[in-house]
Amino acid sequence: MTTRRVRARRGEGVLLREEILRAAEDLLTESGSEDALTLRAVALRAGVSTPSVYLHFADKEALVEAVCMRVWDELGRLFAVNLGGDPFLALGRCARAYARFALDHPVQYRVLMMRPSATPGVPPAAAEAFLHMVRAVTACVETRVLEGDPEELALGLWSAVHGCVSLLIAQPSFPWPRDQEALIDHIVRQAGFGAALYSRLPRRLPPSAELAADLDAFGARLAARVAEDS
Repeated sequence: MTTRRVRARRGEGVLLREEILRAAEDLLTESGSEDALTLRAVALRAGVSTPSVYLHFADKEALVEAVCMRVWDELGRLFAVNLGGDPFLALGRCARAYARFALDHPVQYRVLMMRPSATPGVPPAAAEAFLHMVRAVTACVETRVLEGDPEELALGLWSAVHGCVSLLIAQPSFPWPRDQEALIDHIVRQAGFGAALYSRLPRRLPPSAELAADLDAFGARLAARVAEDS
């Protein structure tokens, strides 16, 4: 049973905002959809009046984005945990962690990353995600496993991983492979090795047959080098 909350005393505004966000998060978890986050429903769950919600959030969109941002700190923690050691391997770990985070929080990811933001400018969630990726890529550029502008490279890699998880979230009925982890690993490796090769390719490419031959030779040398080191 929902009980009516007593009127907040002066200085309790931050606490009231937290109670509203917690109530909204509970509704989001229970329903699995942001559609349940009407201001009236959230006010009822928090035990406050609807106008009290408006004191902290201009509209439903602002409330929805705020409650979804509550999980976003976890993404930064995942990147921090996976950075370190060999930078190219760390980049792969970070990309896989990003994908798992998105699939673990599909509603929040869809709200923050798969639809236009309710406010102008770059949404904070997108800005933070891109910054994390740039940091991981910068370490690879510093060791020359990747060559080029870190932001341009990060944008390409981020787009690949985002595209993968967005499709998994938006098209659940598509006949995806049962092993999603293997699919994610495939996309991450494809994007990572593709970026490493692309950053060294000339702008003017040879005909396809010649390029295929060159890539075959490169692949054979790389495989032999890996075999020697293992």
